[in-house]
Amino acid sequence: MKKSPWLFLVFIASFAPQIIADTLEQNVLKQLAERLPRLPVDSISKTPLPGIYEITFGTRVIYVDQNVRYLLNGELLDLQTGESATKERTKNLKAAKLRRLDEKSMIIYGDPDAEHTVTIFTDIECGYCRKLHQEMADYLEQDIRIRYLAYPRAGLTSSAARIAESVWCSDNPNQAMTTAKQGGQPEPKTCDDNPIAAHYQLGQQFGISGTPALVFDNGEILPGYVPAKQLKQVLQQQQY
Repeated sequence: MKKSPWLFLVFIASFAPQIIADTLEQNVLKQLAERLPRLPVDSISKTPLPGIYEITFGTRVIYVDQNVRYLLNGELLDLQTGESATKERTKNLKAAKLRRLDEKSMIIYGDPDAEHTVTIFTDIECGYCRKLHQEMADYLEQDIRIRYLAYPRAGLTSSAARIAESVWCSDNPNQAMTTAKQGGQPEPKTCDDNPIAAHYQLGQQFGISGTPALVFDNGEILPGYVPAKQLKQVLQQQQY
């Protein structure tokens, strides 16, 4: 039996909107690569605004028009709901990066089956980082698992970075961390696979400016020291 050409046209038409959308996105990416060749684009997607596209790279979000003449580096606000689509997207990007991290590069306190996990960017010489570490037993009592990432605020050539390397390269990193947080000097050590630089770069991508910086599993960041009981309350209120 001969197939009707109309059926073929209906079949093609059903895919036409997606084909057009894909073509537009590819055109935006092509023009973006020509005008901003050093921009490491991770993804492109439509926004609720006609003709405006979201571009992500790392944990950053920007917006361009379909002709790539205009670029917006700012927040996209929904005035009806009062929510920031940009903040939510950025938070999700950070959460995704957290999920991809190898825990072998972290120094961890607490049970893997703990009710909550908090990832903390820490500086060995930071006063409030030391205060938080001194209260580690309180966090563990609240069933909060702590994962440390190194973030020497003065940079990778600072004394804090050198001590952090000794801690992470130690045969017993947890004990070396406690020694350092108490103001002691862990045994100087170096190792080829120390993660200090990678942690520091990640912290910069996350926009970390001070320590301790507490990062929740949903990508939200809470700056500064928070007592264990108060942190537990915050975690229980989180929307995942």
